[in-house]
Amino acid sequence: MKASDLRNASDDQLALTLTETEKHLFQLRFQSATDRLETPSEIKKAKHDIARVKTLQRQRQLVALGKIGDADLAAQLAGLQEKIELPGKRRFKRAIVRLETIQTERAAQKGSGK
Repeated sequence: MKASDLRNASDDQLALTLTETEKHLFQLRFQSATDRLETPSEIKKAKHDIARVKTLQRQRQLVALGKIGDADLAAQLAGLQEKIELPGKRRFKRAIVRLETIQTERAAQKGSGK
């Protein structure tokens, strides 16, 4: 799977590709544990493909986050701060830091633009 092909894919196609590749990796690992693989490098290739897809998804997520308005950004930040008590709070804390960084960058750009 080439990165150029993935860049041209839609978000839904990327999600589908990720799911299929993860299933394929699972099957390869299972086959590796029970039998001998004909091409052991397939596991490595599947891992790289998963990383490519996840990287593209994250890049698109950051681009979309940069395009949202200040009010929506503040609303997302407030929603994440409510979830900080839930399990897996490290993920929410990182998201809060990212959103706060975007807010401060926007405020600095508005301040220097005046």
